[in-house]
Amino acid sequence: MSSTSVNDAKHGFSRPEMYKQNLAGTVESYDRHVFLCYKNHKTWHPRVEASKDDPLPKCIATAFKARKNDIVVKTKITVCEAREEDDFFDGDVLIFPDMIKYRGLKESNVDSFFEDVMVGCKSWGGGVQDAMTGSYIFVCAHGKRDVRCGVCGPILIDKLNEEIQLKGLKNKIFVMACSHIGGHKYAGNLITFSPRPDGKIMGHWYGYVTPNDVPALLDQHIAKGEIMHKLWRGQMGPPVAELKGVESSNNLSNNGCCQGVDGGSCCRSENFEQNKVVDETTEALQKQGNKLGWSWPIFGFKK
Repeated sequence: MSSTSVNDAKHGFSRPEMYKQNLAGTVESYDRHVFLCYKNHKTWHPRVEASKDDPLPKCIATAFKARKNDIVVKTKITVCEAREEDDFFDGDVLIFPDMIKYRGLKESNVDSFFEDVMVGCKSWGGGVQDAMTGSYIFVCAHGKRDVRCGVCGPILIDKLNEEIQLKGLKNKIFVMACSHIGGHKYAGNLITFSPRPDGKIMGHWYGYVTPNDVPALLDQHIAKGEIMHKLWRGQMGPPVAELKGVESSNNLSNNGCCQGVDGGSCCRSENFEQNKVVDETTEALQKQGNKLGWSWPIFGFKK
């Protein structure tokens, strides 16, 4: 057996823990997601927010902890890779659902950024603001934090970019590696931010995603706004917001059924599993607003 096959069987899409847990409700509800563009995922330390070699993320983490009681909008902060070819540079900050990109964040102006944007919820006077368009997919590829995302993440990124290229969607859908987002055991983990038909930006978390799921993710979720319930972990925003979508999920048919890397299905019975997912997802959504024992995660760091 090749080393690649051994790695996949132990840490990748064929590992025994795949599909062992229900995913719905494994993300606490929140209202704003901030991504700091910083270096390449291959260079990130296990805890990038605490590394002396990474002063900007560390400075942001320090400010976040210091101002947490002043921040009224429940916020997550995550590091994503800088991709100069797509116009994302070190120090750029991406804010969802606002679809705003700020340029020029440095250690010297982190305090003003927090005062204006994070606390004051207004435009940042110290940076250049750009509007963002399109859809964004962030894939956890933080291999030094957990080998499972280190194995699964880059493969998913390559497959996503391949499918996006084939579908002629380059410059409309952006795929970026991100740091720890919680739940490494659910790798492949990813977060999508894309507009609904009414234009509202929604953020959804998925787990147990394999390369075989990528075409459906683009065609079903990004293009049509339909949740892939078997892989769905939760969402940004009030948990009640998706109850209507859950109740009307019958139109998803088999598309919600997860597929393994060998094409095999994890569903024991189509109707049983579909109804089970609807019931469990609805129950999880009703509980999402409750405290789950997590608090203010930054870059995967829990205070």
